[in-house]
Amino acid sequence: MIISASRRTDIPSFYFDWFLSRIRAGFVDVVNPFNRKQVSRISLSHDVVDCIVFWTKDPAPMLERLGELDGYPYYVQISITPYGSDVETNLRPKDEIIKTAQELSSMLGRHRVVWRYDPVLLNERYTIASHIEWFERTLERLAPFTERCVISYIDMYAKARKNTDGLNLRELDDDEMIELAAGFSESAKGSGMTLQTCSEAIDLERYGISHGACIDGKLVERVTGKPIHALKAKSQRPLCNCVESFDIGQYDTCIHGCRYCYANASPERARIGFERHEQSSTCLTGKLAGDENITEHNGN
Repeated sequence: MIISASRRTDIPSFYFDWFLSRIRAGFVDVVNPFNRKQVSRISLSHDVVDCIVFWTKDPAPMLERLGELDGYPYYVQISITPYGSDVETNLRPKDEIIKTAQELSSMLGRHRVVWRYDPVLLNERYTIASHIEWFERTLERLAPFTERCVISYIDMYAKARKNTDGLNLRELDDDEMIELAAGFSESAKGSGMTLQTCSEAIDLERYGISHGACIDGKLVERVTGKPIHALKAKSQRPLCNCVESFDIGQYDTCIHGCRYCYANASPERARIGFERHEQSSTCLTGKLAGDENITEHNGN
């Protein structure tokens, strides 16, 4: 069983203490976002967890407590993008986050830290030329510390359109995607870093950029050192190549303030969710009321 922590929120940045407490308890409850009475109780036992995949924009809280994950295979995906506080309103300076990513890689190994350049968005400030320039500078610093960069172009979902009002963001057309891919690929030549896309239809193989996966069965096998019999995830977008996993996050709980984020209905909802978090709770935010229907998942 693979644990995703998490597509829905940033557990390493904001809830790592709670996550470690759930590791010690041996299980975590995940409330159905559409029906609070439906709860999945997911085992976190060493015996059933094959691998944990972390998603984060800032892994700093993890660094001093990695020892508490001993016995659990895992890797960490870090989203590092060129945007300022106009787009990502509550992040540390990117220079500091890059240094943290380097430190984490030194502790875990290059293959267990994945750089996500996600999402790529365009407006008057963030142009194709500025993306390529920033990518090249950042790649020079990260290539010795990661083997892979995963690129994803922005999808303007309804939440993103509402929360990015005033930024003049737009989706990229095929020519723009290709121009960016060609620039990124040129920068990456000889760096030892592989470029992949995430849930993109466009074929960029001519630039050495393949279709990738975030919950990557092959990388899980490499990290764990054993074969993983996992099927393609059914609940993700049709173009997603991820294998099945259990996501233990909750929507409307991440306070990084990234205005393009699909996981928050609004910054206000995210703040409320964050404030409802209780360290002692079995679920990430709030507490179970006692009238829920709990389904146990223990890897069988």
